[in-house]
Amino acid sequence: MSARRSRPAATAPAAAGTALPAPRRAEAAAGEPGRGGAAGGREHRRDLLRRMLLVRRFEEKCAELYSGGEIRGFVHLYIGEEAVAAGVLAALAGEDNIVSTYREHGHALVRGLPLDCVMAEMLGKQTGCSRGRGGSMHLFDVSHRFYGGNAIVGGGLPLAIGIALADKMRGRQGVTACFFGDGAVAEGEFHECMNLAALWRLPVLFCCENNFYAMGTALERAQAQTDLALRAASYGMPAWPVDGMDVLAVEEAARGAAEAVRSGAGPHFLELRTYRFRAHSMYDPELYRDKAEVERWRARDPITLLADRLMGAGEIADTDVAADDQAAVRAVEAAAEAARAAPAEPVSDLTRYVYSERPA
Repeated sequence: MSARRSRPAATAPAAAGTALPAPRRAEAAAGEPGRGGAAGGREHRRDLLRRMLLVRRFEEKCAELYSGGEIRGFVHLYIGEEAVAAGVLAALAGEDNIVSTYREHGHALVRGLPLDCVMAEMLGKQTGCSRGRGGSMHLFDVSHRFYGGNAIVGGGLPLAIGIALADKMRGRQGVTACFFGDGAVAEGEFHECMNLAALWRLPVLFCCENNFYAMGTALERAQAQTDLALRAASYGMPAWPVDGMDVLAVEEAARGAAEAVRSGAGPHFLELRTYRFRAHSMYDPELYRDKAEVERWRARDPITLLADRLMGAGEIADTDVAADDQAAVRAVEAAAEAARAAPAEPVSDLTRYVYSERPA
């Protein structure tokens, strides 16, 4: 079988540590402000900016709370990767399912989980979306069809296959978007799930957040084939790389892929080439990459790229960006205060939910 691969929606940096291209404007006409395309209208593009700002300020607050001892356990920040969550989730519908990773705060917030509930979960409080029992890596909210948060690398892939299979067997219309990192490509369940999804033509949108590092291991040191979209295409599904630092390119690619999956065309795969500006986790000393590499990627900060693009097109002013940013800061600060004041679950409930509770 020959590998099928669609034309990429946008060009992304080829590998970590290489010189980065300047933001590309002329080639991405469909996603440019004022030119229509999948990115929608002016207010929609500003909303994408607001969502990324909210995620950024939330993550920065989490780093502060963790350093102060108010958040415990492992914390994996999404700073630098906000365009992926904002772009992909903007292309999905309420009836679609989301399966995420341990770096899922941004996915949860953009999906619409209440900010107060997510922050309370970070602090292990009863008002959290998982009643304080999951913490940073196990955000979950069935009312938003947000099925985790999973601490196991690649652990969400089999869950996504199962959810999509259930939907297909029931005749339910819905796309299951499964997020995972480049490190998951080395896991056996990745290949098993690619094969089953293609074999059974399941309605799955595979979203590989390729930030070029599996914890501290660079992609080229772990994978003989670093073109991850090509790996997926070998299973007979359409797959292509996308510039994961450009939220408009991400949304355009995700919208097209999701529509194809929804129409019965089988699974699709997006390799979203992005970069985390912070360490793998708050425990990570980050000795495996140099500061110059990080700074090269920071030059393509997804928030700055979109803000500059919208201001250049005359859609917003710098005062609008500042106002949206301050609104995000205030919302996050209020959520942190609410979380601090929220109760912890009582010790008497320690064994509750070990077994599922039957509805009354």
